[in-house]
Amino acid sequence: MATQQEQPSIRLAPSAGARVRRFFDAFIVITRSNPNVLIGVVILAAILLMTVFSPVIVRSDYTQTTTDLRLPPSSEHWFGTDAFGRDVFDRVIAGSRVSLYVGFAVTFISVVLGLVIALFAGYFRLLDHILMRFVDGLLAFPTILLALALIALLGGSVTNVIIALSVTGTASKVRLVRGQVLSLREEQFVEAARSIGAPVWRILFLHIAPNTIGVVLVQATFTLATAILAEASLSFLGAGVPEFIPTWGNIVATGKGYVQVAFWISFFPGVFLTLTVLAVVLIGDALRDYLDPRLRGQFL
Repeated sequence: MATQQEQPSIRLAPSAGARVRRFFDAFIVITRSNPNVLIGVVILAAILLMTVFSPVIVRSDYTQTTTDLRLPPSSEHWFGTDAFGRDVFDRVIAGSRVSLYVGFAVTFISVVLGLVIALFAGYFRLLDHILMRFVDGLLAFPTILLALALIALLGGSVTNVIIALSVTGTASKVRLVRGQVLSLREEQFVEAARSIGAPVWRILFLHIAPNTIGVVLVQATFTLATAILAEASLSFLGAGVPEFIPTWGNIVATGKGYVQVAFWISFFPGVFLTLTVLAVVLIGDALRDYLDPRLRGQFL
């Protein structure tokens, strides 16, 4: 009796919604089982709430100079005052808005641009050779030096800092996601989509892109930490956001000459900057460990 020939099974790509739900379900598992990521979530949530409600928390005009120069922390000035008599607590709270805004804006722009460029570069071989040479050129320059050069060309402002850091941050995202696309384009569900005549944009954004979401989100957490630090570095060097717009970086810079007599000017914004970056890195490390098949078993 002749047996019917078995047809090869085709592995279909899960929908974008299913992958997002699966990812956030996994994030809940990580949060419950890993105390480090719970600490990171709590710290980051507290700082974000502080930033959102900063107009209510700020008690004075943080741009107005007074005669209360370099006063130590007290019940009236919780974090003391700076060399111009401005309340350091109010400036730190107000500065969180700009620092986090720059961080999240750079992360969003660089991740989206990097994903789109990597999808086309990884799918089209000829385009890959052209685009990756530009990416290699960007990666050849140290990030902070390239950002300084762009700021010198564009001028110092919040918008220009975002543009400069987005340009420098996009290249690494393209390199990372492109490797995923090169692997995914050979999968059976992509071949099946091609065989039924699916347009290229549908293959890229509905079949390949959802399968890179894990790598992209993990990379986004580290990009956020890097962007916040890079903005602080540029502002500290005087090449980023102007001093009259408070950010954690330029608040630290205003106190660098008074560390021995008024350490609190640089200390408190430095603490907030450190806690924010630490929280983001803890979350990113936990997500990376969960997505690593060799380490995933410890969360189950």
